[in-house]
Amino acid sequence: MTAVPSSMLPLGTSAPDFTLPDVVHDVPVSLSALPPAQGTVIMFICNHCPYVVHLMPALVAMAKTYQEKGIRVIAISANDIENYPQDAPEKMKALMEELGHPFTYLYDASQDVAKAYQAACTPDFYLFDQALKCVYRGRFDAATPKNNTPVTGEELLGALDNLLAGKEIPEEPQYPSIGCNIKWKA
Repeated sequence: MTAVPSSMLPLGTSAPDFTLPDVVHDVPVSLSALPPAQGTVIMFICNHCPYVVHLMPALVAMAKTYQEKGIRVIAISANDIENYPQDAPEKMKALMEELGHPFTYLYDASQDVAKAYQAACTPDFYLFDQALKCVYRGRFDAATPKNNTPVTGEELLGALDNLLAGKEIPEEPQYPSIGCNIKWKA
């Protein structure tokens, strides 16, 4: 497991639009066609990454809490499923069923969406405001599977709370996420 940092999409960047299949409902989801939201969290994750597995209970809790407050939560997996079959859409669907469908989970087979977001690792987090401008990108918090730091979500949750309260989200410090590299196709 090689730790890779996120590339930190520039703040103010408009969320790249996409149309990707929802693995649970087997329907296409287009970002531009979704109804307005107070904000949108887009997270690049996958089923097998130890960094994602470590955070998953907190990600589920975050999604449940903040969706009730008007935040849209979308997860995208872009991993090469030929070499990482545990990240295939049917396995993604099974995970969502096991977790109680806490958020929308999309599959980026072409990996074009991951490239458009400059996603580098799993997990990689982005928060967009009502106008779909990037106001936060980076890590959930400082916890990793091996550092014994408690999972709090303080960095992403702090940005979410500021967004909902109409407060400015500080540009610094915003730290890169650390995780497994996205499994790019050859």
